[in-house]
Amino acid sequence: MSRDRAPEDSRLAQWLELGATVLIAVAAVATAWSGYQSTRWSGEQAIAFSEANANRLESTRASARANTQTQIDVVTFVQWADAYAREEGLLRDFYFDRFRAEFRPAVDAWIATRPLMNPDAPLTPFQLPEYRLAEGERADRLEADATAAAELARRNNQRSDNYVLAVVMFALALFFAGISTRLPSPRSRAAILVLGWVAFLLTLTWEATFPVSFST
Repeated sequence: MSRDRAPEDSRLAQWLELGATVLIAVAAVATAWSGYQSTRWSGEQAIAFSEANANRLESTRASARANTQTQIDVVTFVQWADAYAREEGLLRDFYFDRFRAEFRPAVDAWIATRPLMNPDAPLTPFQLPEYRLAEGERADRLEADATAAAELARRNNQRSDNYVLAVVMFALALFFAGISTRLPSPRSRAAILVLGWVAFLLTLTWEATFPVSFST
């Protein structure tokens, strides 16, 4: 009986050794790949955060320019409105010619409402949809772009963290594979090796759902 079991134990030991060797090889490759991807996504995160900061800075500048333009519009409009109300045509035209180009359509639309005679007319042209500030709209677009870039950075950070966790899980599989070769009992070696393969395959299946970064 013992003679019959000896070849079987020998063959089992060979298969266990082969299984451990293969697991060590594939887990090592998977660990290296996961570490590389974690680094790549950390870089993607930094790029996205940099873009978000740049867009927010430019949005602030555009908003400041829009506020300055609004102040200019208000000052010139007050002077023009005073001349308009007193029917001082020469002075009224003088101020009108100094309106900014994108402000004039709003003033024209406001005049069309006959504000001196129509009680329902808007109080100022600033309430009309014709009053638009290109810099203000640009500031809003840049702020929206900054928000989107910041959200992308957060997603990239999570992707990097996921790959780091995959590195840990593949390292666990490597640990099981390595320790299985040190156990004297074939059953114990088989049990530990199975645990290693389970950890490896589950992690590999999970990692297959991750996005991959190849950008330079």
